[in-house]
Amino acid sequence: MNRFSDLIKFLRSSKKIVLLIIIVAALTLLSSALASIWLSTFDEIKVPSIGTMRTIGVGAYWDEDCKNKTETIDWGVVWPGLSKNTTLYFQSQSNVATKLSVSATSWEPTGIMDYMNLTWDYNNTLVQPLQVIKVTLTLWFSSSSSFKNYLISNNVKEFSFDIIVNVSEE
Repeated sequence: MNRFSDLIKFLRSSKKIVLLIIIVAALTLLSSALASIWLSTFDEIKVPSIGTMRTIGVGAYWDEDCKNKTETIDWGVVWPGLSKNTTLYFQSQSNVATKLSVSATSWEPTGIMDYMNLTWDYNNTLVQPLQVIKVTLTLWFSSSSSFKNYLISNNVKEFSFDIIVNVSEE
């Protein structure tokens, strides 16, 4: 109790110091809030993108019946820090069991590839001749400030890249 009463006595005798601390804390919170609002406007960076699909030994289709072949993927508008998914159906055109591999090449502009990653949910199982498998491709975009700076400083309005799906005999 004695310490609490000592604190109360100190605060009463130091009203100007307490008031100054409250004012500084309020100004700090206000400036922080204003800076956050201003910086949030830079998160509105968006970039449209297209991926050209190239396949070797396998066909890429939008539908399970393999009637709607695709040669491009429109990823739509890209937002830093998010990812986009697209589901495709791949049909083996080989006469033997194969495995698939995917890679992304020919990025335009070239430096943008450092801020993105293309993955898929294919589990490396054997694909039999003419078999159709469903695969989801995911394009992930960095949320780093260096990615945002790259987009702004290079005036990137759109980007593109090639998606190559290969087969390899097992």
